[in-house]
Amino acid sequence: MMSLAGCGEQTAATPARAAITLPSVNTLELKQVPAYEHAQTFTGTVRAGNTTGLAFELAGKLDALTADTGDRVRKGQVLAQLDTSLLQAELKEITAALAQNESDLALAQRTLNRSEELSKESYVSAQQLDEVKGQQQSLQAARQRLLASKSATELRLQKSTLVAPFSAALSKRQYNLGEVVPQGSPVFTLVEEGNPKAYIGVPVDVARELNNGDTMPLTVGEQIFNATIEGISAEVNPVTRTVELRMSLPLDARVFNGELAYLDYRKTIAAPGFWVPVSALTDGVRGRWNIYVVDSRQDGKFVERRDVEILYTDKQRAYLQGALSGGERVVANGLHKLVSGQQVNPVSPVAAR
Repeated sequence: MMSLAGCGEQTAATPARAAITLPSVNTLELKQVPAYEHAQTFTGTVRAGNTTGLAFELAGKLDALTADTGDRVRKGQVLAQLDTSLLQAELKEITAALAQNESDLALAQRTLNRSEELSKESYVSAQQLDEVKGQQQSLQAARQRLLASKSATELRLQKSTLVAPFSAALSKRQYNLGEVVPQGSPVFTLVEEGNPKAYIGVPVDVARELNNGDTMPLTVGEQIFNATIEGISAEVNPVTRTVELRMSLPLDARVFNGELAYLDYRKTIAAPGFWVPVSALTDGVRGRWNIYVVDSRQDGKFVERRDVEILYTDKQRAYLQGALSGGERVVANGLHKLVSGQQVNPVSPVAAR
């Protein structure tokens, strides 16, 4: 019987325990500050000091136009003219009636003078003398009526010419030559130049902090102006629930009517807290916000979740309060890869801003 013997005993190799690789995290040191600057931006529009729909006070046919859309005009410059042929004819008629009245008055005065002389010698009765005086007074009253009619016609002639009430740019023309213009219907829209205003709506609590004469930065397009508050409305807009500010821009500001204007309002609020980047925040339970603080222990460094209250944020940073102390280090980003209690390797510290 053949038996087989083993050549030797096989020894099982035990692999060495692999080294644990800790996740690296960027951290920053918390520095407490006593207050923060609350920046807010409010929107409004730019409007000229005067934007006027210029109209004739009389109806009539448009006979002349001396300005058009886009023109710059001076105060007192003639812009348009109505057809005045009927008014000119009326004025001639009144002038002729005045000339006749003047002749009749001269005759009545001579007649009165003779009658008074004859009355002294009893050749004219008192009745006849009263009739002559009454005729003269009637002619004088007719003269006053004619003079009033002449003044009214001359005034209508004057109002048949449309003149610029202030130096402005013509933003729109509504009628063409030969058209009949209704009374009070705007022929031109004038936008005053050299007197730009901005009208900004702000919350009631902000309006209470402001006063006439305050100067604040105002952005229109890519331009930044120092605008001065000229007036603060006395009522709240029922739709926007804001109070309107009237602000004057520099006289040489190159802005257009209707442009958007942005008011930069900043207020310092005394509340101790810490600035952290927005990337250092993560959602907590029940709508709270959390950050991760690096806790140094004997066996390593571990992340610890802390509840915080956000007081203010801008585009990159958040100002917060909570169970925090100055000098602690918080994880600046990459929180989605971490869990509370996890051991980490803090590297590349981020400088606090």
